Amino acid sequence: MTATLRSTVLATIFIFIAACSDQTTQQQTTTGTADTKETVSDRAQAIQKSTADIDGARIAKGEPANWLSTGRTYDEQRHSPLADINTQSISDLGLAWYWDTGTKRGLQATPIVVDGVMFTTGTWSVVWAHDAKTGELLWEFDPQVPKAWARYACCDVVNRGVAAWKGKIYVGTLDGRLIALDAGTGEKVWDVSTILPNRPYTITGAPRIVKDKVIIGNGGAEYGVRGYITAYDAASGDEQWRFFTVPGNPDDGFENKAMEEAAATWRGGKWWEVGGGGTVWDSMAFDADLNLLYIGTGNGAPWNRYIRSPGGGDNLYLSSVIAINPDTGSKVWHYQTTPGDTWDYTATQHMILADLEIKGEQRKVIMQAPKNGFFYVLDRTNGEFISAEAYAPVTWATHVDQETGRPVEDPEAHYANEKKRIRPGPLGGHNWHPMTFHPETGLVYVPALDLRFDYAQDNAFKHSAEDWNLGVDLRETAPPPSAEENIDNLQSIKGYLTAWDPVTQQEVWRVQHATAWNGGLLSTGGNLIFQGRADGQFSAYQADTGELVWESPVHIGIIAAPVSYSVDGEQYITVVAGWGGAYGLASGAPRHRNNVLSEGRILTYKLGGKAELPKPEVTYLAVPTPPAMDYTPEQQKHGQDVFHNYCAVCHGPGVGTSGPIASLLYSSEDTHAIWDAIVVGGAYIEKGMPSFGHALSTTDAQDVRAYVIERAKTVIAFCESSFREEYPELLDTACEVPAVSTTGGE
Repeated sequence: MTATLRSTVLATIFIFIAACSDQTTQQQTTTGTADTKETVSDRAQAIQKSTADIDGARIAKGEPANWLSTGRTYDEQRHSPLADINTQSISDLGLAWYWDTGTKRGLQATPIVVDGVMFTTGTWSVVWAHDAKTGELLWEFDPQVPKAWARYACCDVVNRGVAAWKGKIYVGTLDGRLIALDAGTGEKVWDVSTILPNRPYTITGAPRIVKDKVIIGNGGAEYGVRGYITAYDAASGDEQWRFFTVPGNPDDGFENKAMEEAAATWRGGKWWEVGGGGTVWDSMAFDADLNLLYIGTGNGAPWNRYIRSPGGGDNLYLSSVIAINPDTGSKVWHYQTTPGDTWDYTATQHMILADLEIKGEQRKVIMQAPKNGFFYVLDRTNGEFISAEAYAPVTWATHVDQETGRPVEDPEAHYANEKKRIRPGPLGGHNWHPMTFHPETGLVYVPALDLRFDYAQDNAFKHSAEDWNLGVDLRETAPPPSAEENIDNLQSIKGYLTAWDPVTQQEVWRVQHATAWNGGLLSTGGNLIFQGRADGQFSAYQADTGELVWESPVHIGIIAAPVSYSVDGEQYITVVAGWGGAYGLASGAPRHRNNVLSEGRILTYKLGGKAELPKPEVTYLAVPTPPAMDYTPEQQKHGQDVFHNYCAVCHGPGVGTSGPIASLLYSSEDTHAIWDAIVVGGAYIEKGMPSFGHALSTTDAQDVRAYVIERAKTVIAFCESSFREEYPELLDTACEVPAVSTTGGE
């Protein structure tokens, strides 16, 4: 085996040590002289004044200097008309300022910028206001989310941003609250719980505000919840309406005709006991002329339709685009992208509104590239299907029927009786990372994924109020035993940027990236597409050709989408950089390995920018020799099964996380000594590590420890026998991992 192959194999065996410290906030003080307090007060009043008249008319029209809503405008095109930074001037683009967030967890927010003030969020739903020109912190708000709530966040303790409206900033919190803040000071105005009692809901998405109503959905389908979206009065926080996306228990009656019609498409089973799913956890869009709010719905709870709805049926309104009257919360039309979804193919992905000429006719369309791998163009006035073609590798369906608009499933994709390897996997052909539409090129740009997954039915499935409820056997995510299979797994991890023509339904150009889980997108009037990448580069591509015209190292993977704005006539580009999210937590092979521990940052660029980031200071650590433990092969195998059922989602398949959660391979003797207290007793619950005492015995916990020790021994033995003797020059990049971040410590 070559040195390259050995290095590749090893990358799947062990992980990179990562800090698991909680969000550390940076406080701004208002103490000091009277002049200082007066200055702070004046600035707060100025911010309050500049945000006081943000309303639907301003958001719908859009303002080149500002970024007033998460998609910039209600159509969610994420296109800035600013063009001072263009293909000719891009070579002069440099860093204007940066700000350390104090966290090493995933950062996904799209900033809001209003008249030179930037509002954004970090992990644990913390909100910051900055001077958008200098980076000065103006205020901070920490909603004090209980760290124990992290157990219900399937995909990291992230937040995708705020909304601004009439002098207030609105944020949804991980523990299910919606909070209104004074835009000038960050002080709380009102705080309401949005979630049904005794259910593990979370909020990670950004609110949208329509006609004085704050619209917010939630997540939690993996844990077993019933999806819905709710509107609250922007001034008072009073609930205005709620639309459920899936039916409840038929014996309790139905909230409306839409739920009664949906229930007829759920056949057999008691889906309501698990929840049904269909959560609205991310994308929305609004057409003010049509007075239609568009929402995307998620997967079923459980994922597995053979358990969820054994009698078949489409299971409305899972994996659907739904148009809602924002005045009443009533359904106007729907289109289901994946009827009877059983693969976690959510349709919560970014939706874009545009007017396109199709077959000689001007059409008002809504476009989406949901997880299932097909790019959809629908008539947004009535939900009529126009076209769909695969933008990513697809094996679960052969095509979408152009007459019916329904996907034609491949029978080989059904995993009720045997394991099936399917594309896309549950992370989709495209996840939450925003697309962009460039009105001048007429193209939609998609941060696409190519990730397969082995689905197998969990025949021992039983609903749990505390754990994942998938109906899928996660033991299949354990690393395969052979080196060749490990290499094949690594080589299957792919991601790319595609420029897609929504009229012809064809790819125009593609940029193949080194790995998957790259950032969201921004297009600009300068013929540019901006994207952060998983390899720790912030990059710009020519919109019409895909040519890479600029990139800059940022020392950490980027998953959020950039924005552009101007202050005093000068154009800026900002992106929030921080590795994490679903793939970031569990993956075992990032390509930015020396930078994975870097602290998250807000990064802002301009022409002629001269700021410089600190250089990474990397210290390498080898996997420590684990403590002695007697265990049998049967105990180790049982520990492997338990680990992949309960632990792998955060700590990585094969104990192979590369993300911000602590590496169990590096567990100290002190940690091993209190293993049962952590796993069963909940000793680390305030750090976000839940107790599994409801499901696991101390025997189970010790078997997991045996599996972790066995994996550590495997890594050490492999390094000693292969690299340390044959390829000593590879030690720093293969057998040892970075332990010190760019800030000089864990």
